[in-house]
Amino acid sequence: MRDHGLFGLHESTIVVIGAGSGIGESIAIACGQQGAHVVCADVNEAPARAVAARVKETGGQAEAAALDVRNAQALAELFDRLRLQRGGLDGVVSTPGINVRKPLLAYSEEEFDRVVSVNLKGAFNVVREAGRVMVEQRRGSIVMFSSIRAITVEPGQSVYAATKAAVVQLVRTAAVEFGQAGVRVNAIAPGVVETPLTAPIKANPAWYEAYAQKNVLKRWASADEMAGPAVFLLSDAASYVTGSLLLVDGGWTAADGRFQPPGM
Repeated sequence: MRDHGLFGLHESTIVVIGAGSGIGESIAIACGQQGAHVVCADVNEAPARAVAARVKETGGQAEAAALDVRNAQALAELFDRLRLQRGGLDGVVSTPGINVRKPLLAYSEEEFDRVVSVNLKGAFNVVREAGRVMVEQRRGSIVMFSSIRAITVEPGQSVYAATKAAVVQLVRTAAVEFGQAGVRVNAIAPGVVETPLTAPIKANPAWYEAYAQKNVLKRWASADEMAGPAVFLLSDAASYVTGSLLLVDGGWTAADGRFQPPGM
């Protein structure tokens, strides 16, 4: 993917959090291809460095940073450094999320706290600290990752689904509060995506196929298929898009029921 036109990110500074693997990795590489200086941030620095090297190999500019979204001070320090060293912070994409698949009645308080601390507190920290810098500079785009589980659930997804729904409302509130400063805030809701985190599902053929059949395209998404929507929301092509939830789910949430009426 290389455009440098309406969807281009030439000379922009974009932080991709969770860039060490999966969706974040694909987005970081795509941003580099569109001309951005990409900061590949991840809780594990070694994979982030490897992805930054891949961005450079494809002709982009990149650096790596160790970053835990639960650490608001670390986020503030990174964003402030970029503002000083690079003259601004143009975009932030945040992909980290964890899940404990377990029935609600079996959930422990420790598991609840762990999922909420990454998925919701981490999202809050990213939006607040990126928003603080962007509102002051009066420009920028924040892209948060939610999930189709913000809309539709299944057994064992209680806390994960609750946090992903909360991310949507956090994004909408930030869009309202930051809008007059020219800062846009949006969320992406993927369906089923082949990443290292979903490898256990892929290893179970029946589970994997059941998920494939739930969407209208009858297949899983690749991580690369999340990059285009993220680049769109970061770019000037989405200059009038804010407070939105972009469903990238292969039509999963569009379909209601699977019965094929006669003659159809």
